[in-house]
Amino acid sequence: MAAIEALYLRKHFRAKVKGEGFSASLRSLVRPEYRETVAVRDISLTVSEGEIVAFIGPNGAGKSTTIKMMTGILHPTAGSIRVLGYDPVSQRQALSYHIGTVFGQKSQLWFHLPPLDSFRLLASIYEVDRLVYRQRLDDLVERFQIGGLLRTPVRKLSLGERVRCEIAASLLHWPRILFLDEPTIGLDVVVKHRIRELIGELSREDGVTVFLTSHDAGDIEQVCRRAIVIDHGRLVLDLPVKKLKYDYLNRKLVSVRFFEPQSLPAFPGVTAIKETGIAARLSVDTRAQPIGAVISALTGGGNVADITVADPPMEDIIADIFASRKEERS
Repeated sequence: MAAIEALYLRKHFRAKVKGEGFSASLRSLVRPEYRETVAVRDISLTVSEGEIVAFIGPNGAGKSTTIKMMTGILHPTAGSIRVLGYDPVSQRQALSYHIGTVFGQKSQLWFHLPPLDSFRLLASIYEVDRLVYRQRLDDLVERFQIGGLLRTPVRKLSLGERVRCEIAASLLHWPRILFLDEPTIGLDVVVKHRIRELIGELSREDGVTVFLTSHDAGDIEQVCRRAIVIDHGRLVLDLPVKKLKYDYLNRKLVSVRFFEPQSLPAFPGVTAIKETGIAARLSVDTRAQPIGAVISALTGGGNVADITVADPPMEDIIADIFASRKEERS
């Protein structure tokens, strides 16, 4: 059985248009006008059990709306969807016992209470047996290293600590699918790495299906095996992450600062985004120039005070994908 099956899924939002000025406002009260926005347009996809899927696209592409339909928070305007064989619209309560959700911008933990109180309440909501709850909590505390955080009010936790507790809370009832909407947003590099490791463990050891949205290329490259790309509510790409990496994640950003001003050597495939003499920001096409060769050339003279290598923002990667697809069609 597939974990998720969507067929021609659509979602429209209807909003009242507010008139400008007194007379227009008065008319809108008597004869209101509405504007319809299409957030999701005929998306069809299938996700197998145990898969880790990246669901990516620019802001406003319809990612969160799609996840909310999959979890039963929103009802589709048209099309059909099945999650673990359940209809999220008519069987939302039954489905909720088998899925977990983490929205990076919204907490399920009570802000003024310690996580342990929220865990107990969630276990009660999901009707988890007390003995099973204690065993599950012990496992999650050890796995997520949150033993010292359980009795600290959530408001006093750092963002990384809170996210670890959020994911642990979503797993208390042994869900078969975990929906993660921007789980690493705002986290530092060390915490991001730990969260990514934990997501991988959930899939390998527990067989959990993970449906992940993220603007962080590292989340996609290091965690996911498959990428689904949408834009303006339409599915535009569905391919293995290895192919996405080979075809599109072929650019690195290099920031370098020198002790003394120097001119940059010329490289094929390397473009200077910003250059001040004492510092520079470079875009490196790794298909034309290995990143190691660029770093070696920059550091060879011993004049480098600092150097960092990063992935481009996901919006840039998505823009590259759409640009290349447009060229293919023309």
